[in-house]
Parts: sequence; structure tokens; C-alpha cells
Amino acid sequence: MAHLNVVLHEPEIPANTGNIGRTCVATGTRLHLIEPLGFRLDEKSLKRAGMDYWNRLDVSTYIDYQDFLEKNPGAKIYYATTKAPRSYTDVSYEEDCYIMFGKESAGIPEDILYANQETAIRIPMIGGIRSLNLGNSAAIILYEALRQHGFDHMQAEGRLRNYQWK
Repeated sequence: MAHLNVVLHEPEIPANTGNIGRTCVATGTRLHLIEPLGFRLDEKSLKRAGMDYWNRLDVSTYIDYQDFLEKNPGAKIYYATTKAPRSYTDVSYEEDCYIMFGKESAGIPEDILYANQETAIRIPMIGGIRSLNLGNSAAIILYEALRQHGFDHMQAEGRLRNYQWK
């Protein structure tokens, strides 16, 4: 069973983090938050976006990027950024890999990207658009990684309440 990890490097907007947390719960993905955060973890807006799923979230926090690296030695990390030369679909996501996203106002610091350019990935967009919403970006890339693993631990079909599918 593929377990994946989403990492938010210094997220600033609680609603985005709450939304990503809900996506992580729905997919069995671990969430890692690298401080400083632009909010408190007990904020109402964070929990509202995560709805009643927040208490089921597997979440870890780190005092900084170095602390994250030290507590996750040997982690295969993909760095999602608008500055990367290759698409997120050009990668084969390993089981237990980490997909990192930067803060809403500035992304992942360029020194981190430069040091890890072989695993920097991007979501293609038309020119003149700065970036997608952080929650949308995390969902797009996470679901590609899950698709590559055949959604192996996820419910594959839904049910109607009053009818049976033919």
C-alpha cells in the first residue's frame, strides 16, 4: 500500500492548510507542516476548512526545514514550484515519497530549489498566471501520485442511496 506525504513549507493561509488536511485524510496521506506558520493550529478557519476531519489527520510539525530533514532522513522529496523545468507528470512517485509545497506568497525558497533541482516539478499553466491555489496544486499532484499507485488503498466506486448502478 502506497503511503504518501504532503509537506507545506511555511504555509500562511489557514483555509488552504485546512483544505489540504482534508484531502490528506481522504487519501490516507500524511501532512507535514514546516514552521513558521502564518496561523495557529487551533484557529477556527483552519478547522472549518478541514471540517470534522481534522481530528483524523496524521500531521507532524517541524521548527524549520532543517528539522524536517533531520527527522525524515533519506526522504525522497519532490519540490512543487512554478519555477521548475519539468512537469509533475514526468515523475514516477515512489511509495512513501514526500511532495513539498511552498508558502502562498513566495513558494519554496530558491536555495532549496537549486539544491534539489533534479526533483523540482511544476504544474503546466498558460503564461502570465503566477500560480494556482495551494490546495488545488496539492490535490493535482497528490492524485497523480495516487493514480500511479493504482489508488491501491482507496474506495474505487461510490453508491447511490436509492438506486443500484447497472
